Amino acid sequence: MPLDEIVSGGPPPDGIPPIDDPAYETIAEADRWLEDREPVMVVEVGDAARAYPLRLLTYHEIVNDSLGGRPLLVTYCPLCNSGLAFDPVVDGRVLDFGTSGRLWRSNLVMYDRPTRTLWAQFTGEAIVGELLGKELTRLPSSIVSWQTFREQRPDGDVLSRDTGHSRPYGNNPYVGYDGGSPFLFEGETGGPLPQMARVVTVNRDAEAVAVPLDRLREDRVVDTQVDGEPLVVFWTPGTASALDTEKIPKGADVGATGVFSPVVDGEALRFTPEGDDTFVDDATGSRWNVLGTAVAGPLAGEQLEPAAHDDTFWFVQYAFRPDTRVEQT
Repeated sequence: MPLDEIVSGGPPPDGIPPIDDPAYETIAEADRWLEDREPVMVVEVGDAARAYPLRLLTYHEIVNDSLGGRPLLVTYCPLCNSGLAFDPVVDGRVLDFGTSGRLWRSNLVMYDRPTRTLWAQFTGEAIVGELLGKELTRLPSSIVSWQTFREQRPDGDVLSRDTGHSRPYGNNPYVGYDGGSPFLFEGETGGPLPQMARVVTVNRDAEAVAVPLDRLREDRVVDTQVDGEPLVVFWTPGTASALDTEKIPKGADVGATGVFSPVVDGEALRFTPEGDDTFVDDATGSRWNVLGTAVAGPLAGEQLEPAAHDDTFWFVQYAFRPDTRVEQT
């Protein structure tokens, strides 16, 4: 890759300090300082569910963690609004990561500490160094409101403010970024959407698909397919943008999304929205939430299989995947 595309973002390596020794709180404890509308990144491994508040991730960008008995790398790039989770095991070795202080196409460039290889957060690929060409395995995650997580995953836990660092958690250092322009971005842009349009994307080796937030606001449910696999995209209102107003919980409502395989017991279900928070399948009349769990009806307790997806800006999706198919109508 052209090395001159990797530029300094300002801070030195680990000037944005990753969280290496994460602590956790119960939902009741976290409810004392988290507000209903504020965004949290949710990762689930087996029966374990954890919320990572964006008020913390904005100031740390990387959490070297474990969940459900397996290693976990949680990342968030505020400049792209990309909250992505990865399996950090490469060639049988668990890697831990830091922030390099550099950007590629306005995206966080990470480095792994054992080899000092540089990695692109948006793709999970090693781009410079000993592990060049290796790729981290994506794990499904979602950005939803604290209220959604609290109510829909009552047995989960929450990343604590006890990070070992003093930061003004809850304040947004990127005030107005939603309505601005990409930071230190000189890549090509194009396609049918404005640079800062929010999109929900699914990226596979052979195909990439983006659903604009504007369409999701209108339709609430969008059926699509990627690499021939049917997928359904849910959207619910009530989640604040972390990149709008000075106080994160007061940000504009950008909603929450979930992307899932609609297939249950060999049958592809079709869904319609019901109220603000649930979706009804046409086959059984069961009601489902944005995290893909059936909460009422004959299928109550069933869980749709999640697909790894990203809530991001069009500029970075186009920069890395200009072949992306946009589901506009």
